[in-house]
Amino acid sequence: MTETTVRVPLRTDARRLAGHLAGMVVAMVVGMLLLGPLWRAGTALLGGVDALARADVGALVMATNMGLGMAAWMWHRGHGWAATAEMVAVMYVPFLLLLPPWWAGLVGDDALMLGGHLLMLPAMALVALRHRHAHPAPARRHPVAAAVARRWPTGLALLMTVDLWVAPTVFSPWTLLVLPAGYLLIGTWRRQWGDRRTVAWQLAGLAGWGGLAAAALLGPDGLAGVLVGLGWLGHAAWDVAHHRTGRVVPRGYAEWCAVLDVAVGATTLLAVLSG
Repeated sequence: MTETTVRVPLRTDARRLAGHLAGMVVAMVVGMLLLGPLWRAGTALLGGVDALARADVGALVMATNMGLGMAAWMWHRGHGWAATAEMVAVMYVPFLLLLPPWWAGLVGDDALMLGGHLLMLPAMALVALRHRHAHPAPARRHPVAAAVARRWPTGLALLMTVDLWVAPTVFSPWTLLVLPAGYLLIGTWRRQWGDRRTVAWQLAGLAGWGGLAAAALLGPDGLAGVLVGLGWLGHAAWDVAHHRTGRVVPRGYAEWCAVLDVAVGATTLLAVLSG
């Protein structure tokens, strides 16, 4: 992949640079949120959970998560490997500079983390300025990569629920109210209430999951967990129906929610059975 150099007006260049930095920061945060559960699950299986509690290990793991998220975003945007490698290196260099003082006991855990991030931001800006006139070329997508990209809601939900399969948890009955509420809020924002039948179905869903939550709150603990698990699994069918019609919520949201609901419902029932 090659990068061509073009000259753009200063104001346009500044806006593009700011947008580029903002996109990378979001990608870094997403990388931490999505990959964090994988690290916890992996270390739990290997019996090394305590290692993640160390500040030096945690800093390098965090840098890896942010770097992978940023690399994926820059690849998606069509940036060259040189610019991507430099930006990923920026995730590590600040921590590597501060680790020797930390190992020597000269700085504490908070100083390591805070200092690493404070040094990281200007370093990112410098790398972005260095490549500010590099116009990213559209990347050619492999068919498999394109298929994965189309199913990103499923991948996102799977990554978000990895740790639930390692350590199943019984969710609170109150979480059942979030399921219909999400549809009502998104449907209101998208102005989907022109059809009275659609409104009636959504209100019926709110009443149904609200009643299930009330039954779980009033019932014994064992029954409550079962009702919560079944409620989440039942909402997956609700998601599939809305994914097919494309109404109320975007299809991407319905797909993500369906996979998430199955994972939460199944692991909740596993937690009840194993308890």
